[in-house]
Amino acid sequence: MKLQRNGRSKALAIGAVALVSSLSLAACGTDDNTKPAAGGSSGAAPAAAIACAKGGQLLGAGSTAQGNAVDVWKAAYGAACSGTTVTYGAVGSGAGIQQFNQGKVAFAGSDSALKPAEVDASKAVCTGGQGVNLPMVGGLISVVFNVDGVDKLVLDGPTIAKIFDSQITKWNDPAIAALNPGVNLPAADIQAIHRSDDSGTTENLTKYLAKASNGAWTYPAAKTWAGKGGQSANGSAGVSAQVKGVKNSISYVELSFAQTNKLNSAAINTGASKPVEATAANGATTFAKAKIAGTGSDLALTLDYATKDEGAYPLVLVTYEIACDKGNKAESLDLLKSFLTYTISDNGQQAIGQAGYVPLPKELSAKVQAVIPTLA
Repeated sequence: MKLQRNGRSKALAIGAVALVSSLSLAACGTDDNTKPAAGGSSGAAPAAAIACAKGGQLLGAGSTAQGNAVDVWKAAYGAACSGTTVTYGAVGSGAGIQQFNQGKVAFAGSDSALKPAEVDASKAVCTGGQGVNLPMVGGLISVVFNVDGVDKLVLDGPTIAKIFDSQITKWNDPAIAALNPGVNLPAADIQAIHRSDDSGTTENLTKYLAKASNGAWTYPAAKTWAGKGGQSANGSAGVSAQVKGVKNSISYVELSFAQTNKLNSAAINTGASKPVEATAANGATTFAKAKIAGTGSDLALTLDYATKDEGAYPLVLVTYEIACDKGNKAESLDLLKSFLTYTISDNGQQAIGQAGYVPLPKELSAKVQAVIPTLA
C-alpha cells in the first residue's frame, strides 16, 4: 500500500507501524481473510484482525484536526492490508465537505456536522441517499500560548473571547491577572492567531465562546473567523507553527498538535472547584455525556460546551467522517467500509489515543460500528 505523507506525518506513521507490530496485526488481502492475528507476548490475548477490502483506492479530505489520527490509521491499515491505497487531504473541514459534495472524495472529515444545506447538496452525489455524520475522532481544543516566562496559564470563557476579539490586548491585563495570581505576566502585546481557512475547529471554539463567554463573544458560531484583529494561519499545522515561532502569542489547536509541537495549553476556569486542564481524560469526561442529535444513520452529536462538571474540559470537538448512507461509488465502497470499521474499532481508537486524541465512549463507538455495514 502506498501512503502519501508529508514531513509532519512521517514520524507518526513510523510510530504507528511500531504500534501495529506490537499488536501483531495480520496482513490480509481480501474480504474473506479475517483470520486472527498471531498472539502477542506470553499471556496476552491475540489482537483482532483487520478485515481488509480486496484492494483499490480510497480518497478522503477535510479536517486538519484529525490529520495526525488519519496518519496513524493509514499506517496501521496499510501494514495489514496489501494492495490498497488510502489518501487523505488535510485541507480543512469546509473544503473537505465541498470536495465530498462535488463527488471528488469517498468521505470527508469535518469537525462540525453537516448543515441542512450541505445535506441537501450531498443528495446530488449520494444517489438515493444523502451524506451522514459518523463520529470517529474525539479531541479537545487546546488554547495554546507562547508567553515569555509563563508556562502555566488559566483562562475562562469571557477572557478567551475578549482576547480573540482584540478587547484584551496586553498579557498583564487585570482580567488575565485575576485568573493567575502570583504569575508574573509580561506587559507585552498579545499576538492572537486564528485560522485563515474555513475550519471546524474554529466553529467548535466559537460554539464554546457563544455558550461560555457571558455575552463577550457577539458573533455566530461558524467555520469562518469573525473576531476583530489578530493574525491568521492556514490549518492546524500552520497555526501551531505560528505560535511556536511568535513570542507572546495565543491560538487554538487540537490537543494532538499541541503535544506534537510541545506547546503549552491553558487550563480553563469553568466554574468547577478548580481549573480544568487540557487532557484527554478530562475531554473524555465531557464526551461521556454527549447526546445524539441525528436520526437514523446520522449520528451527529450535541456537546455541552458550558459544562461545569468537575474534571470536564469544555472545549471539545468531534470529527465526523461523512459518507453517503446510500449511493456510494461501487469501486470504493468495500474499502470505505473496511477502513472505517478499523478506525472505529477498539484497536483503532486506542491507537489514536496514544497520539493525543480522546477514544470515543464504547457506547457511542458501538452505534457507529452498527451503521458502517449498512452503507450502500
